[in-house]
Amino acid sequence: MNKIKTTTIIDGKLIAKKVKDEIKAEVAGLIDNNDQTPHLVAIIVGEDPASETYVASKEKAARSVGITSSVYKYPAETTEEELLKTIEFINIDDEIDGLIVQLPLPDHINVNKVIEHINPDKDVDGFHPINVGKMVIGQPSFISATPAGVMELLKRYKIETEGKHCVVLGRSNIVGSPLSILMSKKTNPGNATVTICHSKTIDLNSITKQADILICAIGSPQFVKADMVKDGAVVIDVGIHRIPAETEKGYKIVGDVDFDDVSRKASFITPVPGGVGPMTIAMLLNNTLLSFKKKHNI
Repeated sequence: MNKIKTTTIIDGKLIAKKVKDEIKAEVAGLIDNNDQTPHLVAIIVGEDPASETYVASKEKAARSVGITSSVYKYPAETTEEELLKTIEFINIDDEIDGLIVQLPLPDHINVNKVIEHINPDKDVDGFHPINVGKMVIGQPSFISATPAGVMELLKRYKIETEGKHCVVLGRSNIVGSPLSILMSKKTNPGNATVTICHSKTIDLNSITKQADILICAIGSPQFVKADMVKDGAVVIDVGIHRIPAETEKGYKIVGDVDFDDVSRKASFITPVPGGVGPMTIAMLLNNTLLSFKKKHNI
């Protein structure tokens, strides 16, 4: 008789809550000893509804764990020079531990120039070239929140990665590329053999079917189907999309993976929503705490 396969749904909400509870307890201890709290600042330029919602979520989450949160809002016509001056002011403010600039920015502002202007010691998004470079060579640095969240999920669910074949779909600087590096590092989680695929990969299905761990960050809704996944694979879905649906809101949220189809074959799988998403904010808060502790030599 064939053994009935069960699929474990990786609960990002649960793990994010555990991470935030740990941060909250540590921040409470810091307040008792130092009478200071970590301080996170977010800058948002323009009135993009998704960005405003996301920043509000970060602000609420920060306050829930005792981290001071400030939001600097600027109109879309704000010049690049004005934005850079604000960043310079925050860079030298000793009471601020973390700074994030919400993306996307208006077209007239050079995103790379803005990121490079942030003090690397306050770059809790982990986007500054210095932090990226340190990550690549294995030095302590701020790891981008979404890749850090994926690694934390693998760790907390005790998913074996050593020697496994990890296929990463997507090569963005924010998710795909950092994850390919982190998964190949001599760490736990890590120590995997990594293949990175993208839009120009030939015979993509034959490669994804080799994956013991398939990380999907390709930016296309429900792109990954069951015939692209081998039995028993671990599937991590980083994508998030709105697609039309016959619901009260007229849409539903899906990932890069066709969840209903793929979950029948996966051993572990992250849902969307409720998988990687909640971890992103949790790890951003963790980076802010790390920045505070580094500054105070704790």
